[in-house]
Amino acid sequence: MNNSDILFLYDAKLTNPNGDIDEENRPRMDYERSLNLVSDVRLKRYIRDYLEQLGNEIFVGKVDGETVNATERIKRLFEKKYDGKVNLNKLSKEEQNWMLEQFTDVRMFGATMPIKSEDKGSSMTFTGPIQFNWGYSLNKVTLVESASITSHFGSDDKNDGGNIGKDYRVYYSFLAFHGIISGHRAVHTRLTEEDVRLFDQAVVKAIPLSATRSKVGQYPRLYLRVEYHSPEFIAGDLRDLVRLEETEGLRSISEVRLHVDELVNKLLEVNGEIARIHYWQDSNLMLNYDGQKGLLTDLLPSELADKLVSVL
Repeated sequence: MNNSDILFLYDAKLTNPNGDIDEENRPRMDYERSLNLVSDVRLKRYIRDYLEQLGNEIFVGKVDGETVNATERIKRLFEKKYDGKVNLNKLSKEEQNWMLEQFTDVRMFGATMPIKSEDKGSSMTFTGPIQFNWGYSLNKVTLVESASITSHFGSDDKNDGGNIGKDYRVYYSFLAFHGIISGHRAVHTRLTEEDVRLFDQAVVKAIPLSATRSKVGQYPRLYLRVEYHSPEFIAGDLRDLVRLEETEGLRSISEVRLHVDELVNKLLEVNGEIARIHYWQDSNLMLNYDGQKGLLTDLLPSELADKLVSVL
């Protein structure tokens, strides 16, 4: 498997993209720049939940609806195949590989497991080949004044008329993530091409399908995975190459003007390294390139357009 650079754009309207538990669950913010922040853990949680909905085994999740610790999670997995007759204090290479074949999220994102194996000492650590850094908004974001939310049920068996909390949301946030897929790391977690195709689909589909009350209002707008010929090449953070036209008080996708001139020019510069460009674009997002406005398929020069592969 070879390397890939990933650019993922989505928006959030009157919702809370990633609450900070240390700040009364307010949306995470860089207040100096008025930028909305979303952690990579939040994005991976969306993807894990989607994979689980499809019936995939997930390491970082619940078992039969029950929250268990990491050791118990692995123990229950092996009970399905080995009837509990496995020494979790020292997994064989064969057992370790079988476990990786079961846990889709570990093959993608890696994990640290508090059990021993023949070659990994006191714990097994897998560095995931698919990694994201934190996402941030391309626009300046303002917060909705907090509204109080009330539960009609009392707490601790008290008939106190319910609990009152705060409901924090953003008006509108146009968010950008950059990620990579490492060909070298993929070997160690046994990540397959089929896994990567599943990952492509999950990124696009996961957020709307995983929406809770505080997360409704988020939709994917653009996904690009630039796959290279080599496990040695990475172009860098693709977010630096897109520019959101400065508009005061963005409130919807219809007001977004995204310029991709630098991105396209960079892709042309490294075109010889590119094998394929896996993509998905929402029709409501219009891109601006070389004075033209439209969809990616209409704007890309032919030498890049010929490498486009739809992920859906």
